[in-house]
Amino acid sequence: MNATAPAPGIVHLSDELKDKIQAAYRAWLQARGFSPRRGQREMIAHVARTLTQDRSRIAVIEAGTGTGKTAGYCLAAIPTAQALNKTVVLSTATVALQEQVTLLDIPDLKQNAQLKFTVSLAKGRGRYLCLKRLDDHLKYHDQREIPLFEADNGDHTALYQGMLDQFSQGQWDGELDSWPDELPDGAWGGVTTDHRGCSNNRCSYFKTCPFFKARGALEGSDVIVANHDLVLADLALGGGAVLPEPEDCIYVLDEAHHLADKTQNHFSARARLQGTQTWLDHVNSVLGSLTQRFARPPELVALATSTANETAALRVGLDALAAGLQALEFSPRDDELETHRFPLGDIPTELRELTDAALPHMAKICDDLERTHGLVQQAVAGELNWEKAFEAEDWLVPVGQLQSRALATLALFEDYAGESQYRYARWVNRTEYDVEMVSAPIEPGHILQEALWSRAYGVICTSATLSAMGRFDRFFERTGLDAEVLRTRIASPFDYPNIATFTVPEMQSDPRDFDAHTAEVVQLLPQLMAQEISALVLFTSWRQLNAVVKELPNSINERLSVQGEAAKQVLIKSHKTRIDAGEPSYLLGLASFSEGLDLPDNYCRHVIIVKVPFAVPDDPVDQAMAEWAEARGRNAFYEISVPDAALKLIQACGRLIRHERDHGRITMLDKRVVTQRYGKALLESLPPYKFQL
Repeated sequence: MNATAPAPGIVHLSDELKDKIQAAYRAWLQARGFSPRRGQREMIAHVARTLTQDRSRIAVIEAGTGTGKTAGYCLAAIPTAQALNKTVVLSTATVALQEQVTLLDIPDLKQNAQLKFTVSLAKGRGRYLCLKRLDDHLKYHDQREIPLFEADNGDHTALYQGMLDQFSQGQWDGELDSWPDELPDGAWGGVTTDHRGCSNNRCSYFKTCPFFKARGALEGSDVIVANHDLVLADLALGGGAVLPEPEDCIYVLDEAHHLADKTQNHFSARARLQGTQTWLDHVNSVLGSLTQRFARPPELVALATSTANETAALRVGLDALAAGLQALEFSPRDDELETHRFPLGDIPTELRELTDAALPHMAKICDDLERTHGLVQQAVAGELNWEKAFEAEDWLVPVGQLQSRALATLALFEDYAGESQYRYARWVNRTEYDVEMVSAPIEPGHILQEALWSRAYGVICTSATLSAMGRFDRFFERTGLDAEVLRTRIASPFDYPNIATFTVPEMQSDPRDFDAHTAEVVQLLPQLMAQEISALVLFTSWRQLNAVVKELPNSINERLSVQGEAAKQVLIKSHKTRIDAGEPSYLLGLASFSEGLDLPDNYCRHVIIVKVPFAVPDDPVDQAMAEWAEARGRNAFYEISVPDAALKLIQACGRLIRHERDHGRITMLDKRVVTQRYGKALLESLPPYKFQL
């Protein structure tokens, strides 16, 4: 944090606060029958000292697997926040892990650490059912002349009626994550909304709204368990929209190694030109029907007419822009997708001018939609004497959604037409049906600096993997943290040399030769799998995963749970069921299987890593990142690619040992870790396994 003066309400680490933290830790250890862990004590001390400093209340703490970091940071942060009258916002990378913390870790501490605090679970608005939107779908689904909904891929009326029935009978709480069945594509988006489509306490369903019930529970909570996407969404709205103001928060960002990527994705912009043309038809249809529905009030007629004129002019600009983009040279990325990447993110002058020409029309459409949305809000509030004004609430969501998309498209056009002091990757995707303009911040640190580091009362960033090859440079660079911020590594308590082996078998093929390497992997896997009752096999591409599975013998295939064949949790459940029955079982997957899986003991005795997890070579953001580094005289491969691969490799290996008495083996089917110069750096970044090279 860049604050230069002590914040009001500073509470130094007094003896009283120390005693409270230590008493809570002792009580928790005694209740659980645990012995004190050196690493856990270190974590408690670092968190407590950081949050009670006069300034720079930010710490980056890498805590090795087995440290017990969740208990460590909670036992320090919660009493400190209560003393400061601040709220702890505990953020994880995924909703699933968010629920684990809420349902398991926090209740354990409340019960056993003799701490009194309140806790709430926070999710984004988009994960809650909008009862008004659900009612609109059921009420208007067969009235095509009222365009309240964009076209989707099917009729979900039966599903929506089932949702209403289950909610009304108290069998469902209206949260996406608790709906018991898989939802068809496009179904959920039709029955949720964003802040622009919500009439808040004027809504006829306000008292039973799942979102506002959940949000009401946040008021006065000592601890709010959130996720990174929600934190970023709140910060993008200026902070304080869903969560408390950043100045009143102590953020604990668990799994902070995801923070830069999450920020990059959240603040990316994209627009499909043909899709935008179709959307313009929907804009005119909604505004025209809205105007007719309320007997053509003059203010709506004027806005609908203005928007129609602007969409006609914008169509001309989009046609010219599409022609300019189609003239670019594209490189194939797969059978359906081609990409043109702009070197260093620089848009050619002619394309910049074409985008600039479309901007005024897009900006005016945004303005017209904002004014229309404001009028609908006034009608909902009973401030306008419109005919059928009682129906205004039905139109708030569709107009709000139009406004949201218009603003997103405007932001993309502004990015392509203007100049930025920050580094952005920009590229164009082309399919048979459309061209898509995309922009993404290469290093999103400036966004985090403005929205989080400079505003939050305090921040603890933690994970088992924040440093690469012994250094935090990559994490600090990507997140925009100042060099003065505390950084520390807490070693894992596990006796790795005696419980885990890391083997690189002699292999003939180079992993860069797809066919030869795939054939050798197919040859080796049956005997490697046979060494243990279970294995987790990690690939870096769908192509190789599918090719290997296709060639494995049937006797092996019967024991596989392969990513893509069913939902992740279904696969894991099937895998565990076979193991519990004493039968061999093997999980095969990609990067999403390399972290977040907790498979102790016989559930995972062998981790087999097919390739060093380098980034996909044709990813536009990674290409732009490397290009910027090279332009500054840096070695992109050794300063970016190798550290990033090291972090992913540590995560993958971390699936093996889950507690002190666990044991197993890791096999790497990529000879480059012993034949290439960077291989030594990768191996030295790993825990001290017993290496057999």
